[in-house]
Amino acid sequence: MPENAAAAPSRDLYSVSRLAAEVRAVLEGSFPLIWVEGEITGLSQPRSGHWYFGLKDAYAQVRCAMFRNRNLLARFRPADGQQVVIRARVSFFEPRGEFQLVAEHIEPAGEGALRRAFEALKAKLDAEGLFDAARKKPLPPYPRRLGLVTSPTGAALHDCLTVLRRRFPALPVVLYPVPVQGDGAAAEIAQMLRVADARGECDLLILTRGGGAPEDLAAFNDEGLARTIAALRTPLIAAIGHEIDFTIADFVADRRAPTPSAAAELASPDGAELAAWVSRADGRLRGAIRRLAGAKGTRLEHLAHRLSRVHPAALLRQRAQRLDELELRQHEAVGRRIERGRQRLARAEGRLLLLSPASRLAAARARVVGALRRLAATTRAGLSARRGRLAAAAGKLDALSPLATLDRGYALVRRSEDGRLVRSCALAPPGTRVETLVADGVLACRVEACSPRED
Repeated sequence: MPENAAAAPSRDLYSVSRLAAEVRAVLEGSFPLIWVEGEITGLSQPRSGHWYFGLKDAYAQVRCAMFRNRNLLARFRPADGQQVVIRARVSFFEPRGEFQLVAEHIEPAGEGALRRAFEALKAKLDAEGLFDAARKKPLPPYPRRLGLVTSPTGAALHDCLTVLRRRFPALPVVLYPVPVQGDGAAAEIAQMLRVADARGECDLLILTRGGGAPEDLAAFNDEGLARTIAALRTPLIAAIGHEIDFTIADFVADRRAPTPSAAAELASPDGAELAAWVSRADGRLRGAIRRLAGAKGTRLEHLAHRLSRVHPAALLRQRAQRLDELELRQHEAVGRRIERGRQRLARAEGRLLLLSPASRLAAARARVVGALRRLAATTRAGLSARRGRLAAAAGKLDALSPLATLDRGYALVRRSEDGRLVRSCALAPPGTRVETLVADGVLACRVEACSPRED
């Protein structure tokens, strides 16, 4: 080994993959999304659905890739030799060591010029504040008259009128006919908007047209038209093209609708919902009127009652009634005094009769008669109670009597020789003469055999 080899500085060696990764990081971190125009060459569309192609001009060429999730959104199919504009990010394909562009959007080159002009005008007007929400006017909830600024022969007019007839056919509509594409269309639209605004016959305007290619919508990306829309006193709804189409007029208008039909929906109240609201309001109003009339009627009756109480005729009737009451009370008082005198006289006569010997004798006789009656009643009650107890005792005795048992089908057996009851087989062995007592007589029997009972 040479002597100076040990003194050589250490080297920072890059592997190929490390170098490729760092180049890729530098490229992707140094460029934002960019727009690039060129001619397609070497277009390849494998089964994966991805697009691979070159983009060239007179002096250079770059490889491009557009993956399936992005090219599905493209509105046309590219071909070799076609001039296009792509929006892409700069990248580096490490396996082949190639610089490339990864496209996210592609359009024909003519559209690219329109797009760049659109973006430039949009940025300019946005910086001036023409898109600010604060300057936009609110839409009237119930417009008195609606103005349609559109082509008299286009489908947009038919769509708007169809929706308006369905939702609120009573809304008057004024048509302001204009061309919606071609040279001079933007100036004519702006002039018609100024006319409609100056007349003041409509309190809401709709600027609309159907869908089309970007160049067909170019009239609505005009700066003069945008400034005219911003200067209008009348609120304006813009509905240009399809839902995916956006124009400068959409951004400047007070409200954007995705389609002409949606614009008519925004501009008109729902007739059925409004009718239901009116019906509910009518019911509430009628109820309020009934309640108010009832309250006023009650108040009127109260005032009439108060008035009747202070009326002179009422006062005279009250005085006459009071006089009648006093007269009745006087008659009643005199009658009560006479009645009390009669009652005192009767009590005096009663006391005199009680002091008479005949009266005292009659009273004694009455007391004796009453005592005799009470004694007879007490005797009868005692006898009845004793008869009841006797009958109850007899019933209990009868229930316990052996004869009652015989009446229920049982029998008593006793030995003929001594009359002893036979309670077991031992007392009456075979050959013993016995008497069997049943309910209506006595049976003379002789025991043949005796079998003990099995429990």
